[in-house]
Amino acid sequence: MLERLFNLRANNTSARTEALAGLTTFLTMAYIIFVQPAVLSGSMFGISTGMDAGAVMTATCLSAAAASAIMGLYGRYPIALAPGMGENFFFVFSVIPAAAAAGFAEPWRVALGVVFISGVLFYAVYLLGIRERIFDAISPGMKNGMAAGIGLFIAFIGLQNAGLVVADPGTAVKLNPAMAPPDLLVFATGLVVAAALQARRVRGAILIGIAAASALAVCLRLALPCLPPRFAADSMLAARFTLAARIVSPPPSLAPTLLKMDLVNAVAGRMWPFIILFLFMDTFDTIGTLIGVGEQAGFIRDNRLPRARQAMLADQAGTLIGACLGAGTTTSYIESAAGVAAGGRTGLTSLVTAACFLAALLFSPVIAMISSYPPITASALVVIGALMMRNASKVDWSDHSEAIPAFLVVVGIPFTYSIADGLALGFLAYPAVKLLSGRGRQIGWLMYVLGAVLALYFIFVRPKIA
Repeated sequence: MLERLFNLRANNTSARTEALAGLTTFLTMAYIIFVQPAVLSGSMFGISTGMDAGAVMTATCLSAAAASAIMGLYGRYPIALAPGMGENFFFVFSVIPAAAAAGFAEPWRVALGVVFISGVLFYAVYLLGIRERIFDAISPGMKNGMAAGIGLFIAFIGLQNAGLVVADPGTAVKLNPAMAPPDLLVFATGLVVAAALQARRVRGAILIGIAAASALAVCLRLALPCLPPRFAADSMLAARFTLAARIVSPPPSLAPTLLKMDLVNAVAGRMWPFIILFLFMDTFDTIGTLIGVGEQAGFIRDNRLPRARQAMLADQAGTLIGACLGAGTTTSYIESAAGVAAGGRTGLTSLVTAACFLAALLFSPVIAMISSYPPITASALVVIGALMMRNASKVDWSDHSEAIPAFLVVVGIPFTYSIADGLALGFLAYPAVKLLSGRGRQIGWLMYVLGAVLALYFIFVRPKIA
């Protein structure tokens, strides 16, 4: 049955490999189960948005499971979906305050309505085939630049999660001068194990690295009272890593957020810029993720991604599901690259990830233990970033009209800490450089229209809602 549904042999994979890949993807993105409620409820920032944290956690698991299953069965790609962190920070710090300033009684419900309406418009864009046309209009060089840029972005997040790279007011970031030994040991163990096994072409290398890091973290946490105080000073191990007291726990009720969107007030005049921005962010995050994962897995052929419309529709369904359940914008996750690196090549990987999100509703204490300590999965992100950087070699660096816009994407994604904003920089520069270099006929009219739309967006829309 699985062979008939997913053509495992034709994709040079097996059910076991797909299962390991799905579990690997889940472990690299499981943090969202616990970060998401803290963000949307406001508890992470010491505020209250009015959203129930327990309901948001249940909504997060259910929306991720449903959207990932749709991607697996309909899109048939190893790409998992979950609530997007960039969109949800914007949800809390921009949309809810705007709705409150407008005098709406329950601004979080209006914000959910904004997400839902952006999802409906997302569907309209899908019916018109605009997103697929944009996808096909992007040159091979730009596609490979996106994959490399996303690889740098993932590695940067991994280094931050490991505690190696920290914020600095003078230089933006710097090497952590007080790197705690436990965090470094756990990260280094996962990195060396995963990298060595990957070099030996062992299937599941990244998952084995995560398992090794987890085992060491548990051992260090148990031995912490016996270790010198200086050893654990300022470590995330001492501050955040708590061993699970139990394995199974019943999920919180979904009722406080289920179908609570305020659609009437969401279409008020002052809320439309936020609807447009959600549409923009989701569209470009999806295109970036599909290209990044597609290039890494070898799905893109003749500069086209097969079943691109199905994959984009699955992503659009995730946005609507997330709004209805109360989880916010649900979108394709670049952490899916972890599953691809582990050998995932079909929709079965996404189905396994979906099953893991459902299981997490019951096994949340164990998932919380692993995801509460970022150095455990940080090594996986660095290895994935290294694997994705090979796409940079496919950019024609001798053609500056291709190389410079591609380079802007490569550096723009990690430097702006946003896939959507990084792509926008490249898409603004690409038609301008082509036109002024006398090679304007090498690209289609759609890239010129896209560049003009993005220019108007950054001039007139973005400043009002940033």
